[in-house]
Amino acid sequence: MKIVQFETGGAPRFGVVDGEEVIDIHQLNEALPTDFGEFLRCIDGDIKTITKLAKQATARSRRPLQGLRYALPVARTSKIICLGLNYLNHLKEGMLRDTSPQHPSIFMRLFSSLVPHEQPVVRPVASIQLDYEAELVAVVGRRARDMTLSNALSCIAGYTCGNEGTVRDFQRHTTQWGIGKNFDQTGSIGPWIVTEEELPRGGAGLKIESRLNGRTMQSDTTANMMFPLAETIVYLTKGITLEPGDLIFTGTPGGVGSAQKPAPVWMKNGDNLEVEIDGIGILRNPVIDEVPANASAPLSMVGS
Repeated sequence: MKIVQFETGGAPRFGVVDGEEVIDIHQLNEALPTDFGEFLRCIDGDIKTITKLAKQATARSRRPLQGLRYALPVARTSKIICLGLNYLNHLKEGMLRDTSPQHPSIFMRLFSSLVPHEQPVVRPVASIQLDYEAELVAVVGRRARDMTLSNALSCIAGYTCGNEGTVRDFQRHTTQWGIGKNFDQTGSIGPWIVTEEELPRGGAGLKIESRLNGRTMQSDTTANMMFPLAETIVYLTKGITLEPGDLIFTGTPGGVGSAQKPAPVWMKNGDNLEVEIDGIGILRNPVIDEVPANASAPLSMVGS
């Protein structure tokens, strides 16, 4: 099942993709939350609840998928947790190539750094070094703490595609990556969430690619993660309580722009980036330049 968050009348809604149509869940029951993350909290991650609701679809509750204005797959989340250096071929192309990580490299991302499917990723005024990172993103469905390998994946509601866009020079200013990973509107997720029962356990063995202007830049399989999702969840929940709607970016394969030869390849105004993951779909975003703060159009209006 594909769960898509979208906007109508300036307000978020979510629905179930059914062929070339979307079943508007809120149209079926207006008492329900309009944010999928909040809905997950209400149902404790029981996806079967959505299946039952979708079966009640009427002509009035259906809308065409074509022309849909996509929103972020969850409108609100308490945490966006990211893994760095989770594929060996990406580790080997970076500054830490001679290390052998014994634990997942964890950092956090801000919600304001992400845009949805088809909305522009913004190259900032402060740097030309905007890089792409194709990633599988796990969506937490129920509260989880002190998980074990046997039950870790039970907290996952589904998966989506992610571009964990990075401003490389700012990332490398210090050993803490935070600023380079959190420029406004530099990453993206979407187009929808595919529920966990539709994919291999833990999202393992899925082909993952990024394409810049149609050229394949990254191509790998999630089977090559050094720290698979279940192990990562066990590690995280030793100290962090995962909540419904939380997002986990699981790391990127080799082939990022900063490692291209003979020269780095940075995303620039007019580019188009695609992230494709088998069984999920294609996340597409154009790239535009940031409008300087002293210009007439505020950043929040760019590309709208």
